[in-house]
Amino acid sequence: MRFIDLAATSSAVAATSARKAKIELLAEALRRLDPGEVTAGAAYLAGELRQRQTGVGWAGLRDLPAPAAEPTLTVGAVDAAVTELSAVSGTGSQARRRALVGALFAAATAEEQRLLAGLFSGELRQGAQAGILADAIAKAADVPAPAVRRALLLSGDLKTVAEAALHGGAAALAAFALHVGRPLAPMLAQSAPTVEAALESTGSPAMVDVKLDGIRIQVHRSGTDVAVFTRSLDDITARVPEVVDAVRVLPPGDLVLDGEAIALDATGRPRPFQETSARAATRAGGTVSATGTVLTPYFFDLLHHEGTDLLDAPGTTRWAALADTLPPELIVGRALTETPEHGAELFATAIRAGQEGVVIKSPDAPYDSGRRGGAWVKVKPRHTLDLVVLAVEWGSGRRKGWLSNLHLGARDDVNGGFVMLGKTFKGLTDELLRWQTERFLALAVDRGDWVVTVRPEQVVEIAFDGVQTSSRYPGGVALRFARVLRYRDDKPAAEADTITAVRAIHTGA
Repeated sequence: MRFIDLAATSSAVAATSARKAKIELLAEALRRLDPGEVTAGAAYLAGELRQRQTGVGWAGLRDLPAPAAEPTLTVGAVDAAVTELSAVSGTGSQARRRALVGALFAAATAEEQRLLAGLFSGELRQGAQAGILADAIAKAADVPAPAVRRALLLSGDLKTVAEAALHGGAAALAAFALHVGRPLAPMLAQSAPTVEAALESTGSPAMVDVKLDGIRIQVHRSGTDVAVFTRSLDDITARVPEVVDAVRVLPPGDLVLDGEAIALDATGRPRPFQETSARAATRAGGTVSATGTVLTPYFFDLLHHEGTDLLDAPGTTRWAALADTLPPELIVGRALTETPEHGAELFATAIRAGQEGVVIKSPDAPYDSGRRGGAWVKVKPRHTLDLVVLAVEWGSGRRKGWLSNLHLGARDDVNGGFVMLGKTFKGLTDELLRWQTERFLALAVDRGDWVVTVRPEQVVEIAFDGVQTSSRYPGGVALRFARVLRYRDDKPAAEADTITAVRAIHTGA
């Protein structure tokens, strides 16, 4: 397939806001890929490169050659060139990498260069989220969309699923299963303002779990081998030996557990979230934040036990198996409730203990991997959103010399990209100011005298008093009295809260 045709598809997808039209465009492009191009082509349509590491950053995309007048590249040729780039190492690698980038871009037309730049930078904005791509794969391969989505959730890799669907159809998709040692997308919770509202979604009776102020962990054990993964499926096994030890000494049998890890003080109350998240956080170059903080694991779900997958079993079955397998001290605090009044008491108890709130769960629901459905609903004591930092302003006065005022964006779940909702410097301690100055200078794509524009990667949890109509910002709404609660190193920008969710808060929907 010509690369120019893929670039044209990307532009067309970005230009339309209609979900059905996006799916049609993507499906047609997938059908046109040669068999050997499906993996790379599906990755490009998803806005990423098949090769995870290329050594090409923003600096490597400066001073690019003029575009070619005529298209000559194919999807396969681009993939081969990127593969060669990703293998460059050792003495002289910088010059060699620069030469290869120059050669690739010199062979690309202006539209192809736009697509290549977006792929290398990781900032291709075309509004093709995973759900749209999953439906496009289903349409291109003429297979049921739920089969594609389930395979995607179990494998965590859209490229692999696309190849299976297009080459092997429904039978190949059915072969995807939970494998101990390979993480799967965790089940997610919707939000509700009150326990009563949450119970309207889950029904009664419902299980009320304490929502710990920790990091989400998924732990796999096969024999004596234990692996620990984050919410974003990063392997943090080496960083959390206490979690590994706690699971390794459990009774024999393969396990996949879902839970949280949290740092506690001597009285059993949670330490600041930053102390917990630092144990799992990585920085540029792969270095680890070493704090000496001890984490305690608590689990709330059992997804696999001794050769049996429990994903499709109701919550009551999974939770009973969890109680039979783990000692009580490793299970999150939980209680069954039948009334809003009792649920509110459990919520108040969790808040008094220093936790985030509660998660109310339907006992009959299966484990809906990767989905944010109404079977799990979280309740917190305040309005909060997980937003993405789009830019930062240099401070003045006492904050002079530090990056201070944050430009906050919600994820645009219709058109792709992010929608700005306002600015804040409230809630920033001197320690956070120092940290975020270093962090955002590393993410900078444009360093102005007043505003530093950054790659939209860093998620921050923001508390606010409400949402108001605003003509100042493109989304038509702005946050009232926004303030920083914490940075979310455990959450990627692709899972930040959406502008649709913000507007729902505004309208009271």
